[in-house]
Amino acid sequence: MDATLQPLTTTDAPALAVLREEVERTDRTGLHADEADVLDELTDPKLDLAKNAVGVWHAGRLVAYAMVYEPDHVREIARFAGAAAVHPARRRRGIGAQLTDWMRIRARAMRDERHARVPGELLIDGVDTNEGLAALAARAGFAPCRYWFGMAHDLRGGPRTGSVPAGLRLVPFDESYDEPTRTAHNDAFRDHWNHTGMDRTDWDTWITGARSFRAGLSALLLDAEGHVAAYLLADEYVADGAATGRRSCTIGHLGTRPAHRGRGAAHTLLAHTLTEAARHGYARAELVVDTANPTGALGLYERTGFAVERTYVTYARALD
Repeated sequence: MDATLQPLTTTDAPALAVLREEVERTDRTGLHADEADVLDELTDPKLDLAKNAVGVWHAGRLVAYAMVYEPDHVREIARFAGAAAVHPARRRRGIGAQLTDWMRIRARAMRDERHARVPGELLIDGVDTNEGLAALAARAGFAPCRYWFGMAHDLRGGPRTGSVPAGLRLVPFDESYDEPTRTAHNDAFRDHWNHTGMDRTDWDTWITGARSFRAGLSALLLDAEGHVAAYLLADEYVADGAATGRRSCTIGHLGTRPAHRGRGAAHTLLAHTLTEAARHGYARAELVVDTANPTGALGLYERTGFAVERTYVTYARALD
């Protein structure tokens, strides 16, 4: 089937939200998005809707879409993130392959234009139980390159405890520490896979400026000079709560600067946020962790009581 790809616009947010929820009923990724969430995605200041977001319509309904995101900074490889889905009733008709080809062509064009001196990759993500995606990825030349655990923690088990490391001070997140926290985040994640630095625009759009951010559940550890040594930034996704009927606190970003690792800073922050979330009526906490995280985060979460609920896969294909 040769579907007609049309650029998405912000007026398509309601249709895209409906499509995403219909896809979720089949794919069971555990990730929900309402119309406001989708509009946030379509108004991302770094997403060129006219060039890098398309939809497929059938009988007046949006039945598939795809987006490609360009990396701001590049290390050894220019990695382009792709996002796409096809309505379950329209699958196995060639639409997924067509969208995959389109994402590859767009990623390659952007790589050739702005990152021509380095090799490029296109990445797509999905839950490991999605056999259709795995088959499509294999046919299109993609191979698994990274695995992630979606983990959860029941918060009904009472308060958590964690002693503050010597020389550090636990404080609630405050806007005055916003930029120092961004700097600490880039320092803490500089040795992580595919991290090329979070700039001010992305930070304001998707981290502390996001509708999901919950400052009251977030906290910092400051050193003797008042610098951010470690941080935990928490979120609440309203669409998830509406779909599941329970409030979840998401551990969005937890990091410790290299100079302060190995002293229990992350455990202290995690215990604090879990206790606060339980006190504010959240039923559970959730997070996603790289299974090959170089700082031992997976072990920390397991020791704290998080259990694996899902496994996500990142598939990669070279652009050349």
